[in-house]
Amino acid sequence: MFVSGWRRLREAGVLGINRRNAEFTLPYNPRRLLPLVDDKLLTKRLAEKAGIPVPELYAMVEIEHQVRDLHEVLSPHPDFVIKPARGSGGDGIVVITGRSRGMYRKVNGALLRRDQIEHHVSNILGGIFSLGGYPDKALMEYRVEFDPVFEAISYQGVPDIRIIVFLGVPVMAMVRLPSSASDGKANLHQGAIGAGIDMASGRTLTAVWRNEVITEHPDTGNPVSDVLIPHWPRMLEIAARCHDMTGLGYQGVDLVLDRGRGPMMLEINARPGLNIQIANRAGLLPRLRRVQEHHHLLPDLESRIAFCRAEFGVSR
Repeated sequence: MFVSGWRRLREAGVLGINRRNAEFTLPYNPRRLLPLVDDKLLTKRLAEKAGIPVPELYAMVEIEHQVRDLHEVLSPHPDFVIKPARGSGGDGIVVITGRSRGMYRKVNGALLRRDQIEHHVSNILGGIFSLGGYPDKALMEYRVEFDPVFEAISYQGVPDIRIIVFLGVPVMAMVRLPSSASDGKANLHQGAIGAGIDMASGRTLTAVWRNEVITEHPDTGNPVSDVLIPHWPRMLEIAARCHDMTGLGYQGVDLVLDRGRGPMMLEINARPGLNIQIANRAGLLPRLRRVQEHHHLLPDLESRIAFCRAEFGVSR
């Protein structure tokens, strides 16, 4: 039974973590380049220099004595996001949507006192949420207001779009939709929904929730398939340009779609997860092999995007 299941996955071209590491992340992602994406502040600065849109940085806390000045610095901003610069998986991120009675209101309606905000930022500095537990920086940035296209299929939080990019070619994508189970976070491991995306049109395909294929959002009851994501060509362009920006050959680019500002790059992951294959009900390996075979014929951004849309649409 185990051998039979493994053989079916192999025949479907499903990429496993060991093969991902051995054949794609290790050969194509030099260690010297990893700090560019492991630190969200460095990634943001690189993107700004390259002209890639990112959420505006309001403030940064690097040392403990800066924490007491945080409230004054943030006073012009009624809403914002607090995140660790070196966090992963959404850990340590706090979304503030407004103020009430001298306190900060979270996206779920709960109120945080000033000292609770200070304590959380101190925890970020101490490395509680960082990769390897190393001391970290706390970033406060613009809170994305998601595009109305997602209102019917998202619970509280902001959906994001993950695009796997190999040698500058977008190869597979999904939209991650927050749910009540994920506490409004767009994180599949915490209970968000992943819906595959047709690379040619930007229209959502099947969706997965806790490794089960679904057709409706469990909280809203609305269909999650056949939703056309606005600005899809622009999102493919941003994702493809992130390869040129970082030099990494294999990466996951996370984007958000703001109702007023359009597509923005949120972060880049040099070790993107593999659940995107479940959301698309398709294996990554055949697409990666196609890029390996043809990337020498794709000299510029336009040719890489054209190849993506021609090769990896739903008809393929």
